[in-house]
Amino acid sequence: MSLPQPSRPSIGTPLVRAGLILAAITIVADQASKWLLQGMLLERGTVEVIPGLFNLVMVWNTGISFGMLGGAGVLPPWALSAIAVAICIALFFWLRAARSRWTAWAIGLVIGGAIGNVVDRARWGAVFDFADFYIGRWHWPAFNVADAAIVIGVLMLLGESLMPGAAKERR
Repeated sequence: MSLPQPSRPSIGTPLVRAGLILAAITIVADQASKWLLQGMLLERGTVEVIPGLFNLVMVWNTGISFGMLGGAGVLPPWALSAIAVAICIALFFWLRAARSRWTAWAIGLVIGGAIGNVVDRARWGAVFDFADFYIGRWHWPAFNVADAAIVIGVLMLLGESLMPGAAKERR
């Protein structure tokens, strides 16, 4: 006769599935947007979408988010990818312990965004960024769908941690 095993969250729980589905949707949206825009931007160059506010551009980011640490060979693409994969593994364990849909979605966005950029580094050795928001001569660093997903996911986690009752969930 075997002893009952302690229950623990598995990959099959609804929250884990929700986070992983959102991660997969994020990866597909990121890669599809890059595939569609890369060809167009190679042909046409910069595309002005909203004059004075938003352009589509082709930027190859060899650094981390928003070009940080992007100097000549500061960190090779494989090292940045290894760090991103390690973070995704840690986030997966956090996802397995998630107790709210909000947390699962936020973690899913971050995992999906990180993997989307890892795919770029594996394919091209850099991340393809295309969204250029600006006012006058001031430009926000170019970014992509994966970057937006990471930022939104992190902001969701931060916002949740500041909400009343969030401490109860962590107990």
